[in-house]
Amino acid sequence: MSRQGQLKILNHPLIQHKLTLMRCTDTPSDSFRRLLKEISILMSYEVFRDLPLKNIITNTPIQSMRSPVLSEKTVCLVPILRAGNGMLDGFIEIISGALVGHIGLYRDEETLKAHDYYINLPKGIGNAKTIILDPMLATGNSANAAISIIKKHDATDIVFTSILAAPEGVKAIEQRHPDVQIYTCCLDERLNDSGYITPGLGDAGDRLYGTI
Repeated sequence: MSRQGQLKILNHPLIQHKLTLMRCTDTPSDSFRRLLKEISILMSYEVFRDLPLKNIITNTPIQSMRSPVLSEKTVCLVPILRAGNGMLDGFIEIISGALVGHIGLYRDEETLKAHDYYINLPKGIGNAKTIILDPMLATGNSANAAISIIKKHDATDIVFTSILAAPEGVKAIEQRHPDVQIYTCCLDERLNDSGYITPGLGDAGDRLYGTI
């Protein structure tokens, strides 16, 4: 893993291999969904590295011992609809007891600004480690909108996760929300004139659900 300030790039060989397969135009939707889930599982290892532990008494077949388990820190997973749901399956497989919220955003294709159409966040999010899930960090407008919404619900421990990021999107979060960590698997070159990550992998939602 490499670090650039708030940004953490997860460059594990397994992640990079699977990401290359996701980028490929010939990868069908069912394989794309599976790869996104697998990468999300691998990402969770680093994203949850700082979860607190507590010791409990455990009875092994040989003897009793003190051994660590996760403490009572709550985890909340918040996918940005619709593509973020593709990452949810992987994360929740690792943290099955996590709370789950949803934020629906759409992008104005002319201004590239994000507008919300659905917000459903669980009670207690203010005391949780909140992970925002969105495969693509492009302009940063959707990411910043989601972070602002979550902060209005009193969350303070917030992490943003993506599969790919553009420098413009990373900079947007760093400027507006310098307290939010960013995890991604690759920092691509730039945004094109339409606001898509280049070289990227296309529209993640369309590729997930076959709506190209």
